[in-house]
Amino acid sequence: MPEKDILWYQRPQINLSRPTAGRMWLVSLCAGLTIFQSSLSDSFASLFIALSTVLAAVLTEFLFYFRTEKAAMLRDGSSVASALVLALLLPNNLHPLYAVMGGVFAMAVVKHSFGGLGSNWMNPAIGGWLFIRCSWPEIFNTALERSPLAIVSAGIRQNLLDPRGSPLEILLLGEGGYFSAPAGSVEWMVQSFLNSRFFSIIGLALPDGYIGFFNYAGMGIIADRGVFALLLGTIIITASQVSRSWVPAVYLGVYGLLIRLFGALPFGGALGKGDLFFGFFSGGVLVGAFLLIADPVTGPKSHWGALFTAAGAGVLTFIFRYHGLEAYGAFFAIALINALVPLIRDMEIQRFYEKGRNL
Repeated sequence: MPEKDILWYQRPQINLSRPTAGRMWLVSLCAGLTIFQSSLSDSFASLFIALSTVLAAVLTEFLFYFRTEKAAMLRDGSSVASALVLALLLPNNLHPLYAVMGGVFAMAVVKHSFGGLGSNWMNPAIGGWLFIRCSWPEIFNTALERSPLAIVSAGIRQNLLDPRGSPLEILLLGEGGYFSAPAGSVEWMVQSFLNSRFFSIIGLALPDGYIGFFNYAGMGIIADRGVFALLLGTIIITASQVSRSWVPAVYLGVYGLLIRLFGALPFGGALGKGDLFFGFFSGGVLVGAFLLIADPVTGPKSHWGALFTAAGAGVLTFIFRYHGLEAYGAFFAIALINALVPLIRDMEIQRFYEKGRNL
């Protein structure tokens, strides 16, 4: 069949090395590892939130597929993956009832009201998070009022600034050592080892508090309480080619460049002195980079479309977090970019689909 006879009905597509089910269960593994680490320091409250979300999402999807020929699609694991990612975005001390309602909303409204997997323009986890965050803002904020990011934002509003432009230093000043590593603790020993064995060679020293990011046990969203496991999970899914690996690289690259250039200014620092460590390992940014913006289902199909959305999300994340003082601005940024995806896909169709039709 001549090429001009087959191109006209083909939509823009993306080819990945793994089938849908394989990708979804790998995403579930990544999220599950993070939830498990968070659960170890909160009497398994994080795990209970995650299980509640998964149960609600799977049951909702089952009701949509009940007595249809699509019931077997439950095996693809997409509902489990979406529910676990949603759990990562929630405070670890949030009442599980809100997680259940978020899971139901994510499946019933965000996913299935648009036709199911592959038809929804917004990531179900982001949609469920927005539903909880905007429907019960006081409850959500109360659950995070003593979290590090809430304390940093409050400190800035009270003009508690640091000449070096370090948000972590503001946190330490404001809380009298919120992230500080007591002598003899595991964090203190790791920090001392790295400083004496590695950083001293180049004349540097890891500041107090940074190791605590990887083993944080206070209030916060589950993703920020399991950073070490989340890093391990992102390595696994990147190596497994779950999505286009360059997409999170573009997102983090643009976001990181803006942090480095302008990130210290809101905290009292100078141009070009932004704290990349704080910007990357807090606020759920790693989840946004590897599990949300890189999602091939709710993203553009073309390389130029994915490049635009990744770079745009990076810019918006910086604006929302560093100038809007929204601690979880990464999620709002990705939600806004998701809203542009239908328009981008129309442009892709006009460029590839309509062009091929007229060959």
